[in-house]
Amino acid sequence: MTLGLTACGGDGDSGDSKTIKLVAADYGDKASNASKVYWNQVKKEFEKANKGYEVDVQVINWNEIDKSVKNMIQAGDEPDLLQTGGYADKVADDLLYKADEVMSAKTRENLIPTFAKAGEVDGTQYGIPWVSSSRVMFYNKDVFKKAGVKTPPKTWDELAAAAKKIKDKKAAETPYALPLGPEEAQGETMMWELGNGGGYTDASGKYTLDSAENVETFEWLKANLVKPGLTYANPASTDRKTAFADFAGGKVGMLNGHPSLIQMAKGGNVDYGVVPIPGKDGPLESTLGVADWMMAFKDGGAEKAGVKKFLDFTYSKKMLEFDEMYNLMPVTQDALKTMRSNGKHKDLEPFFKVLPSAKFYPLGDTSWDLVSAEIKKTGGKAVVDDPKQVLGDLQKKAESAAADAK
Repeated sequence: MTLGLTACGGDGDSGDSKTIKLVAADYGDKASNASKVYWNQVKKEFEKANKGYEVDVQVINWNEIDKSVKNMIQAGDEPDLLQTGGYADKVADDLLYKADEVMSAKTRENLIPTFAKAGEVDGTQYGIPWVSSSRVMFYNKDVFKKAGVKTPPKTWDELAAAAKKIKDKKAAETPYALPLGPEEAQGETMMWELGNGGGYTDASGKYTLDSAENVETFEWLKANLVKPGLTYANPASTDRKTAFADFAGGKVGMLNGHPSLIQMAKGGNVDYGVVPIPGKDGPLESTLGVADWMMAFKDGGAEKAGVKKFLDFTYSKKMLEFDEMYNLMPVTQDALKTMRSNGKHKDLEPFFKVLPSAKFYPLGDTSWDLVSAEIKKTGGKAVVDDPKQVLGDLQKKAESAAADAK
């Protein structure tokens, strides 16, 4: 999610309206858990605690929010606070306040450090994390038992061996679900590359899509999972939603997943287990982390002091309520501590454990959206065609996108 704060004028603090305009994405799937229910409660409590201020809340469906916000910006009618999926494109257009301009030091220090850092562009934080997700490997206990797999795999070779047993015993239709289709190829790709010391960028932030480690990862997948028929026949056209549905339907032995798969598995009466994602030589020390964002616009109408009051209020008093409303992962240390200790979230414990050390897409690179789109489009072909050529082509496109973004 993203909180977009706007103030107009030349000195950076000339907005003088006591009305704070908030635009937020809707995480609900029915009227009772619509995000407007949450935000209206925040509005009520904030206005009661801060006399003279008003909060104007607009909650928009995920499918429409990006387009709606774009129209607002083009019309010069930015919200003061925006909560949505990404922030870097707004930084590129110089629209946002720095996080330290609109949040107190105490509030910022309460953010989980890895998530705060993921909100940085060139070392400066603009994106304010709102909710998060981490990834682990799910496995079907009944499938493992039927196939004679006694312990969940910790390495790639153990995973391939378990998948072969599942296939040989016909314990599941798909031993390992490898969704490299356009829905989220960039996610599955990164999880596998992290297991071999690879990833999308080097320490300096330069793209390394065709590194030796990444090429080796796809060569392994091609030789050990795809060719032996231990996964989908065409991973490059298989989306995550298909893999999740198949797991919930008892058709999959194991796959990488995030917290929403818990309810799907329970709904399908799947007796599942979760473990850290296997890497080449052992479980991932740092798994994939994903976040939605808050952000603050510079060219809105509300006074900056009011925006800061609202963010500090929301992040210090109302984060736990949102996280528990949707069974989502927290981005603040106090909410994480409470959710780990109050006994209500035992099913999320494996995700909590890997959350603080999670690694992210290069979100602060303003070319990432274009690069991610290319990975979604053609990255999955690396397990069918020549990995070196497929990743090499992606690297060229990434370098071009990065150059154009400067």
